[in-house]
Amino acid sequence: MKKRNWMRTLLASLAALVLLAATALGIGVFLAERKMQRFVDVPAKPVAYRSDAAALERGKYLFASRGCVDCHGSTGTGRTFAEDGGLVIAGPNITTGPGGVVAGYQPLDWVRAIRHGVSPKGRPLMIMPSEDYNRFTDDDLASLVAYVRSLHPASGQGTVLKLPLPVKALYGYGVIKDAAARIDHNLPPEQPVPEGVTLAHGNYVANMCIGCHREGLVGGKIPGGPPDWPPASRLAPGEGSVMNRYPDADAMIAMFRSGKRPDGSAVQVMPFESLREMSETDLRALHLYLKSLPGKG
Repeated sequence: MKKRNWMRTLLASLAALVLLAATALGIGVFLAERKMQRFVDVPAKPVAYRSDAAALERGKYLFASRGCVDCHGSTGTGRTFAEDGGLVIAGPNITTGPGGVVAGYQPLDWVRAIRHGVSPKGRPLMIMPSEDYNRFTDDDLASLVAYVRSLHPASGQGTVLKLPLPVKALYGYGVIKDAAARIDHNLPPEQPVPEGVTLAHGNYVANMCIGCHREGLVGGKIPGGPPDWPPASRLAPGEGSVMNRYPDADAMIAMFRSGKRPDGSAVQVMPFESLREMSETDLRALHLYLKSLPGKG
């Protein structure tokens, strides 16, 4: 009799735990759906369109080297860049062809989307890594927009975002944040600095690393990444920093070009399709800046 009562108690406890987990999951999914539909008010100002040759050339370089290709493809028609079990994420078509999402964009809409991760309707753009682009100068933003607007119209799809229920629940509870929630929307745009192998230019280039390597470049779990992605490396000085592997800029440039560490092992996750397109000036300035950061424990 005692054994039977013990089994009943155990089964009842397990059933209660399952019910509690299901309830927590349901609440998390509900919160996620509500969060996805929230209105994000940002103090954005439009940046005037450009179409001059210098802007188009600069914009083409930024598109190729700052991760746009990885999500939108080389032609801008969209690309599936994460597919793991129930997780499917694809960047949308950003040409003006069928299925494109930017045909009706006005100057202010580009600023809100690129710098702030917010759609023209004020909803968060779930997969737009705007924390990497939030510090773009007005010139760079205008140049990138000029190039995207020059892309040949072609058919493609809109955003694809399929999240497993546990991932969606974590988003609902705030464990995973969208880009719009990770940005200080009140920061003014960066002011232009001369391009060169300088600390100031390296600091500007390093803004593109924040999305994965986090504020302060301390590394850790990549926000919104699939569960099997390894954590981003620590770039800042301190215990575990990978910059000890790259004592000079040439060593780091070789890694960006090949996708391999100095010991020959492959670096996972980093978007080398874009990173290998970075100019030598940008990479040498980035290395100079990373090596200049004050030491931390």
